[in-house]
Amino acid sequence: MSVAVERRVNAHRRPGRLALVGGVALSLGLAGIAAAWAHAPGLGPVTETVGIHYSHYDRAEISVPAGVAVTFVLANDDPIDHEFIVGDAAVHERHRTGTEPVHGSRPTEVTIPAGTTRSTTITFTTPGSYLFICHLPGHEAYGMVGTLVVRGS
Repeated sequence: MSVAVERRVNAHRRPGRLALVGGVALSLGLAGIAAAWAHAPGLGPVTETVGIHYSHYDRAEISVPAGVAVTFVLANDDPIDHEFIVGDAAVHERHRTGTEPVHGSRPTEVTIPAGTTRSTTITFTTPGSYLFICHLPGHEAYGMVGTLVVRGS
């Protein structure tokens, strides 16, 4: 093949290669922007620590964003067991009867044995106010109650 013909053939191939390289670069750039946006301050995972001492939560109110994973670190300094149950009125009404002495299968219902720390991760999708309560006998009446506010976007 002559040099002139080879240049013409290569000239026809370059726009396709340039479009491919440009498309890949654009895709990588958009992916980088999306990753940066997803990990912007305030939009990433949230950790909330709740201490328990003298049969009280050390936080009366916690505010978290909707749609974001929230890890609750529950530190029980008491010599007795406690629980952290968060939910609406129906959830708490079910637990007031004391039919579940130990929790572990639902992230919104955690048993914290005496002197231990437990963690649970929950993503709240619906904004609103919810209660977190220890339903062991007498604990709610003693004041082991807090409010969780889930903020909308």
